[in-house]
Amino acid sequence: MTASAQSPQTANDGTLLSVTADATASRAPDIATLSSGVVTQAADANGAMRANAEQMTKVMAAINAAGIAERDVQTAGISLYPQYRYAENQPPAITGYQASNTVNVKVRDLSKLGKVLDALVASGANQINGPTFEIDEPEAAYDEARRSALKKAQARADMYAAALGLRVRRIVSIGEGGGFNPPGPMPMMKMAAMDARETPVSPGETSLTASLNVVFELGK
Repeated sequence: MTASAQSPQTANDGTLLSVTADATASRAPDIATLSSGVVTQAADANGAMRANAEQMTKVMAAINAAGIAERDVQTAGISLYPQYRYAENQPPAITGYQASNTVNVKVRDLSKLGKVLDALVASGANQINGPTFEIDEPEAAYDEARRSALKKAQARADMYAAALGLRVRRIVSIGEGGGFNPPGPMPMMKMAAMDARETPVSPGETSLTASLNVVFELGK
């Protein structure tokens, strides 16, 4: 939790003091979002897309079987690209095609996240990114951070007023900023040999920050 103050400004018979303060509230996340998909290759574009559709259908069935609601599954992107062979003094030659289909999946029961990841790979997903952990209803945490930031700003204003031989008369205005503190880089998973154990997942904590700019009027 930090605070800073700008130089006092005089207004009428009072002095305006602008104080910026921020505070953070932490909570255990209760939802996770990850992206999963299938990348396939074939000699021709149609073959790459057909193979991708067949494999992706199995992945979508696994997502449904894991109890993920339709509203929590959204297509993130479908792509098809030619693959080239490069040789010196020759134009690039197409050697095949790569198709990709990716969906974003929201998991609301974090106790099942490891099983969901394992089920995705077992069903044919060969590309997984995430997860990103979030708080489904963050307002209570934001309000806690707002109260702490306001208390910090008021304490800082009282300190400046006392140093100037003045008192805080009133709050002139409050402006709000701040937001979600993102975690570090998201882990990336590729298709790999899996053993019989469930993929371990550690949600940790998610921090939410509120930043306030409060203008106080100081006077005798």
